[in-house]
Amino acid sequence: MDFLLSFSRLIDAFNEAVGRLVSWLTLLMVVIGVYNAVTRKLSQTIGVDLSSNTYIELQWYMFALVFLWGAAYTLKHNAHVRVDVIYSRLSERGKAWVDVFGTVLFLLPFTAVVLWTAWPIVFESWKIHEMSPDPGGLPRYPIKAALIVAFALLFLQGLSELIKRIALLTGHQVALASGSEEEPSL
Repeated sequence: MDFLLSFSRLIDAFNEAVGRLVSWLTLLMVVIGVYNAVTRKLSQTIGVDLSSNTYIELQWYMFALVFLWGAAYTLKHNAHVRVDVIYSRLSERGKAWVDVFGTVLFLLPFTAVVLWTAWPIVFESWKIHEMSPDPGGLPRYPIKAALIVAFALLFLQGLSELIKRIALLTGHQVALASGSEEEPSL
């Protein structure tokens, strides 16, 4: 179990770094959005087009990265939206059992199916170097590859969460009130 917990900590650290990195894309996305809005208005005033589809698509791509690559980070921090009156009333062990079954029956199979079905689409996009049909648009193949990365990160974080819940259930790890876990001292 020590090896699996070490593997879980490695996944957690990686997804923490990815999550913190993509959080900065939110600021950059806002800056580009402001630039787009200002240049569109300025273009109408001076009669010279200063805007470009490149900036609009760049904004879309950054939003996609924040959403997709932030999913594993959100799972790591148990911050996904939950509307479950029963789950909130369960003990830590009860929550761990629900999380184990949910991860094994839903999360891991779903991410595996998405990876399996998206792979041919992404591969074909890379093969033809798919481009945006809009004038001045960006290449589409890199953002499609981000889908594979996102679901791989989510799959790995699902494994990490599964390891931590099993460790909790087997007494190898205890949950703290704050929601983080630590190994029991001997």
